[in-house]
Amino acid sequence: MSEQQLFKVTIDNITINVAPGTSILQAARSIGGDVAPPAMCFYSKLQGSGGKCRTCLVEVSKGSEKDPRPMPKLVASCRTTVMDGMEVKNITSNKVNEARAGVVEFLLINHPLDCPICDQAGECHLQDLGYEHGKAGTRYEFQRRTFQKHDIGPYIQLHMTRCILCYRCVYTADQLTNKREHGVLSRGDHSEIATYIEKAMDNDFIGNVIDVCPVGALTDKTFRFKNRVWFTKPVDAHRDCPICAGKVQLWMRGDEVFRVTARKDEWGEIKDTADGKTGWICNDCRFEKKNVSDWVIEGPSVINRHSVIAQGHYLGLKQPEETIVKVMHGQNPRFFMDIHDVSEVNRLGIDLSLIEGPATSDTFNELKKD
Repeated sequence: MSEQQLFKVTIDNITINVAPGTSILQAARSIGGDVAPPAMCFYSKLQGSGGKCRTCLVEVSKGSEKDPRPMPKLVASCRTTVMDGMEVKNITSNKVNEARAGVVEFLLINHPLDCPICDQAGECHLQDLGYEHGKAGTRYEFQRRTFQKHDIGPYIQLHMTRCILCYRCVYTADQLTNKREHGVLSRGDHSEIATYIEKAMDNDFIGNVIDVCPVGALTDKTFRFKNRVWFTKPVDAHRDCPICAGKVQLWMRGDEVFRVTARKDEWGEIKDTADGKTGWICNDCRFEKKNVSDWVIEGPSVINRHSVIAQGHYLGLKQPEETIVKVMHGQNPRFFMDIHDVSEVNRLGIDLSLIEGPATSDTFNELKKD
């Protein structure tokens, strides 16, 4: 049996061989780095995703060896397959850079500037996209879209004003769960992610819509306002779960588990397990197992993607030598006050990760009364 013929494709002057049927985006990801276009709607684990956000536009300067004519317009790399001899420009094209800046400006037209209070801050793909390809200011002077708040269950918080309509959550619920309660309602600029008659999203795997959301439109209610993600340390862990693979990422601060998510790769997509299946996790693992004793800790996670989260890693870190004792000729320093007695904030008897709902000042005021 003859071997499969590979196509030669050149992206930003880097030539590789890929299998027929490979998209330009996947070919660029095999090269890695800045050569790979950003993608807000495409998700390799979800069938039918891609082609909506237009952030992955590239310029095809040569169609193929048989037809070397360039494509007349920029194309979505997630939906365009490679041809033998194709030449593509991404970061080396001025047209792409200008178009991508316009797409980012369009995505941010209705997006609220609430990054300081958004739980997605620090791991938001729209933040990265805006920083790398956005403009310094905005030309939009009109009122932003507003939506009626929808209660979609006890675990997931919906912020429709932040949604960019990437459809990832719809595809996830449609392909992963037995039934889908939510979808896109209305049309045009009135389109929104919602459920009919305030129906709760309560499927055993519905929590995965949080992991696939590239912005802060769908967040974990059990983690909201508990901690900043860059103050936590992600560690890999697993447990024997009868429903899912049980391989997760714990977001810890000290001995407290603040959040449980699926493991992700450098492109922000959920990793595959050892048997080749996508590592979706169930609601029980995600929302109910918040004690260290529930898990077998494997070690700190490796964050490949550029992220502020990487600052919380302690791999290979050498603790600096304490010099105070040497300066004081062998005497230990004296502490004249206990900061917890003075501030009464972050008191030792409070586990923020175990508080139901957001951690607010009311939490500490109740303890004062006791």
